[in-house]
Amino acid sequence: MPSPGNTAERPTPESCGLPVSDGISWLELMAADSRPAPDVLVTPSYQNRGSTPISAARYTSEHFARLERERMWPRVWQFAAREEDLPDPGDYVVYENAGRSFLISRQDDGSVRAMHNVCLHRGRKLRTEDGSADRFVCPFHGFAWNKDGSFNHMPCKWDFQHLDEAKLSLPPVEVGRWGGYIFLREEPGGPSLEEFLAPLPDHFKRWRHEECVTVMWVSKEVPANWKVTAEAFMEAWHTVVTHPQLLPFTGDCNSAYWTWGDHVNVNLVPFGTMSPHLDPSGKSEQWIVDQFVKYNGRSGDNYDAAADPYAVSVPEGMTAREALGARMRAAYTAQTGYDHEDATDAELLDALVYNVFPNFAPWGGFMPNIVYRWRPGKTPDTCIMEVRILMRVKKGEKHPRGVPMKFLRLDQKWTEAPELGILGDVFEQDMDNLPYVQEGLHASKTGKVQLGNYQEIRIRQFQQTLDRYLGIAEGSDGADA
Repeated sequence: MPSPGNTAERPTPESCGLPVSDGISWLELMAADSRPAPDVLVTPSYQNRGSTPISAARYTSEHFARLERERMWPRVWQFAAREEDLPDPGDYVVYENAGRSFLISRQDDGSVRAMHNVCLHRGRKLRTEDGSADRFVCPFHGFAWNKDGSFNHMPCKWDFQHLDEAKLSLPPVEVGRWGGYIFLREEPGGPSLEEFLAPLPDHFKRWRHEECVTVMWVSKEVPANWKVTAEAFMEAWHTVVTHPQLLPFTGDCNSAYWTWGDHVNVNLVPFGTMSPHLDPSGKSEQWIVDQFVKYNGRSGDNYDAAADPYAVSVPEGMTAREALGARMRAAYTAQTGYDHEDATDAELLDALVYNVFPNFAPWGGFMPNIVYRWRPGKTPDTCIMEVRILMRVKKGEKHPRGVPMKFLRLDQKWTEAPELGILGDVFEQDMDNLPYVQEGLHASKTGKVQLGNYQEIRIRQFQQTLDRYLGIAEGSDGADA
């Protein structure tokens, strides 16, 4: 077995100028891991970004939502689909966001094209659901386009002699592909997808999301602004009040918060270790594991009812993290056919939650990976939140088609999607907060939101990047824009 990393060679939080809470830090946990940790997990990237308050109107104002629609959404790379959503030629996906509708279509050569999903005759949407077709025929009058967006046919051509068929292609949209994900950008120009995502592709080389497939996908309308909802998943320290059942095995305030440039950040949340908020007296390593098995939202039994790889007995002298890591190392090797011998305990257990501006959040590591996406609703007071679970396709086997999305209405609960397992209960605890956050922002006397300098640094970066796209003063309501 490889020895743990040399603690003398690893940075400490203090040496990096990072704020620290009581209890063992993320970097100290990595130094004690049963495998040497990759550089991406032990190289902090933090800078204090100031403490300017955020205007509450950013979350409630239709004017601000309009600025986002006009100045931000068209100019960013948006995660729009996974490759397994449209595996065969002719397969297409309808992607809608911020008032736009797009068709993403698989071509005969395996490439992907994207175009606006609007008939150029009278403006009807060409498609409202995913499917497969070599032509997109408008259900209103029969104007038709090929799956690459080029014009195909119009009825009563004699009545449209003023139209040049060579100029009737559906307006195209930029397409970028990485790691099994398909991205769109409405307005051309700006950074390439690789530049926009950096350093995410380098970090995820080890975790190979291109070898994964969507095995669960649930979407729900939420009674809160898309930024309110997204930001609830950008920090772990709400666990102490919102998710107290997770504290026995979650190092909530042991977490690391790092940012890179404008678009990418991460929250590294350790599992299999007790929260510093709890009194450890009389609590054994086995107790930590038992609580983990009971409440962990990604347990193997959510995906394979015949297996429970987290049910382990902790040997004498071994920590809960080491015992869980050893069991998962063997389980994932058996399940996938890929060798996980060098996988750290962290990569097998922990929530390595990355965010890519503005609304894409893939989890790193080797376990079944969660992927979040948030989209604005019809008003600033609602949004759509999506949760996918990716699992690695067994080595040598063909990638299956991904599962379809299940949609939950505003009046439904996450727990009405049984495939979520205990994650549904955790999300419902978040939902107990979010509508009242939205109402509170409307009712706020000060009209301001305050952020912590470390545990909420990801929110700070997110808001500052939004400022730059909108061309407004930091934290402002954009009223002068």
